[in-house]
Amino acid sequence: EGFLSPVVLERYARYMHTHRLQPDGTIRDSDNWTRGIPRRQYVKSLFRHFMDVLLLARGWPEKATAASLEDALCGVLFNTMGLLHELLIGRSA
Repeated sequence: EGFLSPVVLERYARYMHTHRLQPDGTIRDSDNWTRGIPRRQYVKSLFRHFMDVLLLARGWPEKATAASLEDALCGVLFNTMGLLHELLIGRSA
C-alpha cells in the first residue's frame, strides 16, 4: 500500500464512475474493460489524453478535449493500466 496514493485512487474512482453512463442512459459495469479493449485503441486514447495533459499544463485549455487536468491525468491512468493489463495477461491485438 505504500506504493499507492489513496487520494489519487479516490479521484480516479470518481472519474471512472462518471464515465459509466452510456448514451442510451444505461450504466456500464465497472469492470467491463476486463473483457478486453484492443491495444491499438488504448494507445490512441492514451495519446489523446496525454495531449490534453500537455495542452492544459501549457495553458491551452481551449485546445484540450478534457474538462480538467485531473480528468486528463485520470484518462492517462486508465489507458496505461488497461494496456499494461493486456500485456501482462498476454491477450494479443
